[in-house]
Amino acid sequence: SSKDEAFSIGPTTSESLERFERDGTVIGPLKKEGKATNGSLMRLAPVPLAFALKPELAIEYGGKSSISTHNSTVAIDACRYMSSLIVGASMGVRKDILLSEFYCPYGDYWNSHRLCPEIEMIARGSFKKKSSSEIRTTMDVTNTLEAALWAFYNTDNFEDGCLLVVNLGDDADTSGAVYGQLAGAYYGRSGIPSHWQSKLFERELIVSYARQLTGLFK
Repeated sequence: SSKDEAFSIGPTTSESLERFERDGTVIGPLKKEGKATNGSLMRLAPVPLAFALKPELAIEYGGKSSISTHNSTVAIDACRYMSSLIVGASMGVRKDILLSEFYCPYGDYWNSHRLCPEIEMIARGSFKKKSSSEIRTTMDVTNTLEAALWAFYNTDNFEDGCLLVVNLGDDADTSGAVYGQLAGAYYGRSGIPSHWQSKLFERELIVSYARQLTGLFK
């Protein structure tokens, strides 16, 4: 964090931390239905990057990274699907292929590891058919994922896509973070404006972590 204390903790993460402090429970009960918030999706990238050379594990562990705070089928599947896209982007897959229906860097993985209906709709390309007025950037994980992919689909560089999604408002920082994970993997460090990079807090530390993470597990 750029501050000495935690700030702006989401409701689901706060609830998980309080549960752990209360009784030591790390993983709460699985929520199979209903909406889920976006906290686990916004922190996802290190997992698929670390396992990028093993796409099946990247997807599996990307989903598992959600359960300590967001143990919900929708949140887990959002992380699984985004993990597949981040791995593909890091491999240099073209955007049209990356955003094709049910893209996966590991064969027909989704046939045997189905996504929940909410994320399946996004994987089919729901974001391609919507205008900005139809995109929502609330704390709901499906809205956040769709908004990030919508911005990525409708632009051809990191900066324009980032500005497009954050200027939709609402939970703008999270939407920008989710977009940035995929767009960063796709456009690479050189694609991120240098005047943005120069303002990063602990920039060199972040870069060193990124280098260590990429392909960590071979």
